[in-house]
Amino acid sequence: MTRIVAGVAGGRRLSVPGQGTRPTSERVREALFSSLESRMELGGAAVLDLFAGSGALGLEALSRGASSAVLVESDARAAAVVRKNIDSVGLPGASVRCAPVASVLAGAADTAYDLVLADPPYAVTDSAVAGLLDRLVTGGWLAPDAVVVLERSSRSPETEWPTGLVPEKSKKYGESRIEIAARS
Repeated sequence: MTRIVAGVAGGRRLSVPGQGTRPTSERVREALFSSLESRMELGGAAVLDLFAGSGALGLEALSRGASSAVLVESDARAAAVVRKNIDSVGLPGASVRCAPVASVLAGAADTAYDLVLADPPYAVTDSAVAGLLDRLVTGGWLAPDAVVVLERSSRSPETEWPTGLVPEKSKKYGESRIEIAARS
């Protein structure tokens, strides 16, 4: 079990899908959202949570004031857990898309998002991640002042951000590294 760290749903417990997922720890989410709140207004933000897993990142954003969050998860069992977590937390504005992230991003953007949270499995290759980041920029998925957060293994090389995204911060937390870039 994990929980929402802060905001209107702070302290609410979340189920996790189990094997095959690696939920972002509460400590990392707390540090990440403190950093985000110091650089952007989460209130009213449209959020895209890619590789949602339990939905903890997208639901944390909603708890802290985001107006909407689309949580994309390819695994049907994990997507069912995300739906359960949405129901148990009771925050409006969340929706789940059960589809591969690459397929979702290959389609037309339904909106331009203010915040994109991407926590791909560590097994996803760097070139696949680069392609997804490029598609965020070229596919109309990002609002003019959008922020993109990427969680990767601390052992993987620093991300080479595509033109249109400027790296702002990179910090290691144990086995994870959080990287933040902004739309340029």
